[in-house]
Amino acid sequence: MGLRNTFDRMIEAREKQARRYVAGAMLNLDDETLAKAGYTRAQIKAQGPAVYPF
Repeated sequence: MGLRNTFDRMIEAREKQARRYVAGAMLNLDDETLAKAGYTRAQIKAQGPAVYPF
């Protein structure tokens, strides 16, 4: 059971990292494009985007 818990936590951490990465990339889009995709800039910022230097 310990190995499964460790694996689940690792997957959860990677999913959060991926969501932050995508949110950061989406913030580079203009407001019109975000609106067409059904998002607002405030919604994306609430997800806590990560900024990567590369």
